[in-house]
This record gives sequence, structure tokens and C-alpha cells, in this order.
Amino acid sequence: MKKKLKFIIPIPIVLVVLAAAYMFLLTPKKAAAKPPKVDGTLVPLTGDFIINLAGGHYGKLTMAVLLSTPPAAGASAAAPAALPEDPAVRSVITDVLTGIDPAELTERNSRHALLEDLLRQLKQRTDEPITKVLITDLAVQ
Repeated sequence: MKKKLKFIIPIPIVLVVLAAAYMFLLTPKKAAAKPPKVDGTLVPLTGDFIINLAGGHYGKLTMAVLLSTPPAAGASAAAPAALPEDPAVRSVITDVLTGIDPAELTERNSRHALLEDLLRQLKQRTDEPITKVLITDLAVQ
């Protein structure tokens, strides 16, 4: 009888060890949640911007802003939400872009510096929770 117990008692222990090894080593791991690439709410600004540039050139742009908090919902569910201070935001953007050299819009580094300046001006002159300014379409003539 003691010989049988010597063989029977280790079997449950071995099964528990194998089950634990399977659970910790062989089960597929859940993928860690990736942080969002766009953190906030993107809101396109109404209409195009037609800007007079230096040297008799002009630019046509569409823009969007990234907000840290979403704007109030529009009048209807189908209408996209608009910024409460949309006219003020458009005014600041037009003011900053008017008269600049066309190269500032077409050269990547200059454009990124210009967008940083726009963000700084918008934070100073509006109450919108803007965290980033984006040019979504651009044409310079």
C-alpha cells in the first residue's frame, strides 16, 4: 500500500506544476493597449483660407485644430461640432499668414515653425483649448 501511495501522491503535484507552467508560459499574452496617436479631438475649421502672400502670390489652405477637450455638440447630430470662437480663430490664422513668403508654407521646416507660431498666437488670443494646429490642404500660387 505504501508503494502505491509513493506513486499516486506525486501525480497531482506534477499536474499542478504543469498547469501552472502552461498558464504562465504558454498561454498567449494580451497585447498592451497602445496610446492613441492623436490625443484629443480634431475639429476642422469652417471653409477655406485664401491668403495674400508676399510677392503677389496667394495661398489656399484648409486647416484643423486639435483640442484637449471636445467642443460643444452642434445644433443637430449630423452637423459636425464647431468651435465657439471659430471667427476669432480664423482671424488669428489670417492675420499671422497674410504677407508671409510663399516658401514659409511650402518648405517643411518653415511650415512647422509657422504652425508653432500660430499655436502660440491662438493660445494668447483665444480661449479655445487648442493643443495643435494642422494644415490639411495647401496650394500656393
